[in-house]
Amino acid sequence: MFFLFVALKVPLIALCWLVWWAIRQVPDEDEQPGADGGTKRPPRPHPLRPLPHSPRRGSHGEPAPPDPPRIRPASARAREL
Repeated sequence: MFFLFVALKVPLIALCWLVWWAIRQVPDEDEQPGADGGTKRPPRPHPLRPLPHSPRRGSHGEPAPPDPPRIRPASARAREL
Protein backbone atom coordinates (compact mmCIF):
# COMPACT_ATOMS: atom_id res chain seq x y z
CA MET A 1 0.00 0.00 0.00
CA PHE A 2 2.89 2.37 0.67
CA PHE A 3 4.04 1.94 -2.95
CA LEU A 4 0.60 2.80 -4.27
CA PHE A 5 0.04 5.82 -2.03
CA VAL A 6 3.51 7.40 -2.02
CA ALA A 7 5.93 6.02 -4.60
CA LEU A 8 3.56 6.43 -7.55
CA LYS A 9 3.00 10.09 -6.61
CA VAL A 10 6.70 11.00 -7.00
CA PRO A 11 6.61 11.08 -10.85
CA LEU A 12 3.44 13.21 -10.74
CA ILE A 13 5.04 15.70 -8.36
CA ALA A 14 8.17 15.81 -10.54
CA LEU A 15 6.03 16.45 -13.63
CA CYS A 16 4.12 19.26 -11.91
CA TRP A 17 7.40 20.85 -10.77
CA LEU A 18 8.87 20.60 -14.30
CA VAL A 19 5.79 22.25 -15.86
CA TRP A 20 5.83 25.00 -13.20
CA TRP A 21 9.54 25.62 -13.85
CA ALA A 22 9.04 25.74 -17.65
CA ILE A 23 6.20 28.25 -17.35
CA ARG A 24 8.23 30.58 -15.13
CA GLN A 25 11.33 30.36 -17.38
CA VAL A 26 12.35 33.70 -18.90
CA PRO A 27 13.94 33.68 -22.38
CA ASP A 28 17.61 34.66 -22.52
CA GLU A 29 18.30 38.25 -23.48
CA ASP A 30 21.34 37.48 -25.66
CA GLU A 31 19.30 35.32 -28.02
CA GLN A 32 17.93 37.22 -30.98
CA PRO A 33 14.69 36.11 -32.60
CA GLY A 34 15.33 34.14 -35.73
CA ALA A 35 18.92 33.29 -34.79
CA ASP A 36 18.50 29.53 -34.84
CA GLY A 37 22.19 28.91 -35.50
CA GLY A 38 21.51 26.99 -38.70
CA THR A 39 22.74 27.75 -42.16
CA LYS A 40 20.42 29.66 -44.42
CA ARG A 41 20.28 29.30 -48.17
CA PRO A 42 21.13 32.47 -50.07
CA PRO A 43 18.19 33.92 -51.98
CA ARG A 44 17.95 33.14 -55.68
CA PRO A 45 19.10 36.01 -57.92
CA HIS A 46 16.11 35.54 -60.21
CA PRO A 47 12.91 33.48 -60.16
CA LEU A 48 12.77 30.07 -61.80
CA ARG A 49 11.52 29.91 -65.37
CA PRO A 50 8.17 28.18 -65.89
CA LEU A 51 8.22 24.66 -67.25
CA PRO A 52 7.52 24.26 -70.98
CA HIS A 53 4.00 23.31 -71.95
CA SER A 54 3.30 19.85 -73.26
CA PRO A 55 2.34 19.68 -76.95
CA ARG A 56 -1.35 20.01 -77.72
CA ARG A 57 -3.20 16.96 -78.90
CA GLY A 58 -6.60 16.58 -80.44
CA SER A 59 -8.39 18.70 -83.02
CA HIS A 60 -6.28 21.82 -82.37
CA GLY A 61 -2.84 20.28 -82.38
CA GLU A 62 -0.69 17.72 -84.12
CA PRO A 63 -1.83 14.09 -83.96
CA ALA A 64 -0.16 11.80 -81.49
CA PRO A 65 3.04 10.19 -82.79
CA PRO A 66 2.75 6.55 -83.96
CA ASP A 67 3.75 3.74 -81.65
CA PRO A 68 7.42 2.78 -81.73
CA PRO A 69 8.23 -0.26 -83.90
CA ARG A 70 9.22 -2.46 -80.94
CA ILE A 71 5.58 -2.80 -79.85
CA ARG A 72 3.87 -5.73 -81.49
CA PRO A 73 0.23 -5.35 -82.48
CA ALA A 74 -2.35 -7.62 -80.86
CA SER A 75 -2.98 -9.47 -84.15
CA ALA A 76 0.68 -10.59 -84.36
CA ARG A 77 0.57 -11.84 -80.80
CA ALA A 78 -2.60 -13.86 -81.57
CA ARG A 79 -0.91 -15.49 -84.59
CA GLU A 80 1.96 -16.75 -82.41
CA LEU A 81 -0.37 -18.64 -80.08
